[in-house]
Amino acid sequence: MDKTTIMLAPAHQDDAEQLVALRIAAMRDSLTRIGRFDPQRARQRFLSGYAPAHTRHVALAGQRIGFVVVKPEPAALLLDHLYIHPDSQGKGIGAIVLMRVIDEARVQGLPLKVGALRDSDSNRFYLRHGFKLVGQEQFDNYYLLTV
Repeated sequence: MDKTTIMLAPAHQDDAEQLVALRIAAMRDSLTRIGRFDPQRARQRFLSGYAPAHTRHVALAGQRIGFVVVKPEPAALLLDHLYIHPDSQGKGIGAIVLMRVIDEARVQGLPLKVGALRDSDSNRFYLRHGFKLVGQEQFDNYYLLTV
């Protein structure tokens, strides 16, 4: 897939419900695997921290297939969410989006932080892209990439 075919477009406040649905679809398998799938909880968690100013849609051929949220922190960028719809996963789209976020961190001279559900396939994804495991909690792993 050509990375120029993947577009990132600003999200707006009224996109929240669509983003929640995409997040739930993307996380369903991982959360079900550990017995923690609860769509209402997933919805509330996302909406409580939804920041349209830091959220971008991921689009392919004009169709929204995912989203990414990158929030500035005092000494780092936080990759708060990166979700690609299950129908579009496994095609390199997430890697293209992640590389763009890494480039943004590099330009700003800031490390990039991310958390991942412990039993999620995303752990391998982040390790493959150079992130280092820096912490663990009951359900989550935390990674850092120094750029």
